Amino acid sequence: MGRMHTPGKGIAQSALPYKRSVPTWQKLTADEVKETIYKLSKKGLTPSQIGVILRDSHGVNQIKHLTGTKILRILRAKGLASKIPEDLYHLIKKAVAIRKHLEKNRQDKDSKYRLILIESRIHKLARYYKTKAVLPPNWKYESATASALVA
Repeated sequence: MGRMHTPGKGIAQSALPYKRSVPTWQKLTADEVKETIYKLSKKGLTPSQIGVILRDSHGVNQIKHLTGTKILRILRAKGLASKIPEDLYHLIKKAVAIRKHLEKNRQDKDSKYRLILIESRIHKLARYYKTKAVLPPNWKYESATASALVA
């Protein structure tokens, strides 16, 4: 998602290797990687955390090149994917934390403003996911029940 509330363009990104084949030094097979993904998902890790662990600890540079599918699609096929998408989950978690902060510090006007911006991003992302049928059409973000979503 691009920047909504700042003037930045957001063009910085990492470059994927040009070769899409599995490196010759790779020792793990696709089935071993899938089993590791299932095990890490059952521990409660998100797909991006699983990717970081596989990259840093197991030396798998790109899961898609090795298995042919992305981590989230592997988890969906097994039925281990979370109900709400990861980026939406983290935005809701951030909004809950700011709301908790505002209960103690009612005079914090900047946090109140930032909460409005975050919640507008939540609504925009939820609208997108409804059109892509990732979220059910009747799903709605409510600040009162948001803490139950991230708990």
